[in-house]
Amino acid sequence: MLIKHFTEDRIEAGCDEAGRGCLAGPVFAAAVILPADYDNPLINDSKQLGEKQRNELRAEIQRDAVAWAVVSVDNNEIDRMNILAASLHAMNLAVKKLTVKPQLLLIDGNRFRNETDIDYKCVIKGDAKYMSIAAASILAKTYRDEYMAELHSSYPQYMWDRNKGYPTKAHYKAIAEYGITPYHRKSFTLDKQLTLDL
Repeated sequence: MLIKHFTEDRIEAGCDEAGRGCLAGPVFAAAVILPADYDNPLINDSKQLGEKQRNELRAEIQRDAVAWAVVSVDNNEIDRMNILAASLHAMNLAVKKLTVKPQLLLIDGNRFRNETDIDYKCVIKGDAKYMSIAAASILAKTYRDEYMAELHSSYPQYMWDRNKGYPTKAHYKAIAEYGITPYHRKSFTLDKQLTLDL
């Protein structure tokens, strides 16, 4: 059962990202402030839910949240900054986009580079512990999956409608056969390409 909040008296925003381990596409991040007494027993870590469940919960979270925001940082920025920095920057951007300012950030993971003046707490596997982080994981995941499915129509050979840009055998095979697209992360794919070309 997920924990509703970390403190009793502060406005909390759960923060999470999606797409960190992908070969292509942006990293997405979300920040969600849920009502203090909010309870939805179906909300869980997005990785534990099916696609239909995630999409249904996304609509409920967006309807019920005090505030929510989703942002992305593209592959070019990922190559420039590195994926960890880009993921943390994306979470900061999501927080700054909230229409209500939180007093505490609950960050999924073990590190954060705070670009705000808001206190924060890192929570390892937080998306499986706190409802607001789980809600953020659902938003980040569904928005990113939707984006990659849209890109699939222009680049069907990479099967992004299925793998969403993650490293699969089919994805690597397509890179070896067709090269990379403008949406691939060069910092992720160049070494693998060189290996495949030998």
